Amino acid sequence: MKNSATKKWILQRVTGIIIAPIVVWFFVKLNSLRVLGYSENVAFFSDKLFLILTAILFFGGFFHLKMGIAEIFEDYISDEKVKNVANTLVLISSIIVPLIAISLLLKL
Repeated sequence: MKNSATKKWILQRVTGIIIAPIVVWFFVKLNSLRVLGYSENVAFFSDKLFLILTAILFFGGFFHLKMGIAEIFEDYISDEKVKNVANTLVLISSIIVPLIAISLLLKL
């Protein structure tokens, strides 16, 4: 696996496989919250398992998104300076957005 493109391809598949079941769990649990009472909802959002899986979902999802967008930039942007700035902005946002989301969840 000396080829960088092969490593990226495999890494993108691995992150997709990791976050796919967490996405299903996340939406099933969020859908079930609408029939629960206030105290059950507070207990759910305070659960450590919820926080860990949500952190994995946010960081893994944004990392997966960053890799996909970087491939699109690689294919469609020919100017290296513009490509580097775009990739840097996506990298920064893929770190900042999950950090903000997780920090807000911790305040619940």
